[in-house]
Amino acid sequence: MGRGKIEIKRIENANSRQVTFSKRRSGLLKKAQELSILCDAEVAVIIFSNTGKLFEFSSAGMNKTLSRYNKNLDASEAAVVEYKTEKQDLKEVDVLKDEIARLQVKQSRLVGKDLTGLSLKELQHLEQQLTEGLLSVKEKKEQLLMEQLEQSQVREQRALLENETLRRQVEELQGFFPSTNGSVPTYLEYYPARNSLLNIDVTTPDGACNHTMEREDSDTTLQLGLPNEVYRKRKQPETESHSNDSESQVGLL
Repeated sequence: MGRGKIEIKRIENANSRQVTFSKRRSGLLKKAQELSILCDAEVAVIIFSNTGKLFEFSSAGMNKTLSRYNKNLDASEAAVVEYKTEKQDLKEVDVLKDEIARLQVKQSRLVGKDLTGLSLKELQHLEQQLTEGLLSVKEKKEQLLMEQLEQSQVREQRALLENETLRRQVEELQGFFPSTNGSVPTYLEYYPARNSLLNIDVTTPDGACNHTMEREDSDTTLQLGLPNEVYRKRKQPETESHSNDSESQVGLL
């Protein structure tokens, strides 16, 4: 005949409770020792009686086992926190995915796509949004055009001022060269000596010789910085002596 099932509840009788505590405590410690030996496990058991008395068993030392337990406990808590954080991140990712899908649908409707299933009120709201957006775009476009127009006007005013400044500078330069028609005098007009040298008759050999001599003398005169009148006065006696020599030679012939 088997032993009857005992109801698991607090034993009211103090003597019976103390006897049961002693028996089951010994059996628990024995089972813990057998478990550590048979399974090569690290086992620790701590028991406090109702009177506060301590009973313990540890297969590898209570302090070592408790230190290992605390480390594993911290790791477990960190793993739990990491799991909760990851779960929260997954929830945020799902929310963001839903938001992206909603925005994509809204964008496609703004360009006139995926309009099926919309009610009249939703279509009117969409039309109002498009109208307001179009007005904003037109206002921005007009603003940019006005800014470009103002910049063009400023550049035009600068160009006009620069042209006016250049015109005044040209008029001031023309004031240094007075003439009837207002044209700038040529190089030969400012150097008549060289202009006179170009009008020489070269019909005779003597003329050619004179022309050569005059060019050499004129170059010398220009290098020395002598006036043209001094050059002419100096050349007259030489020309007369040369003509007299020529006439005397003709008379001898």
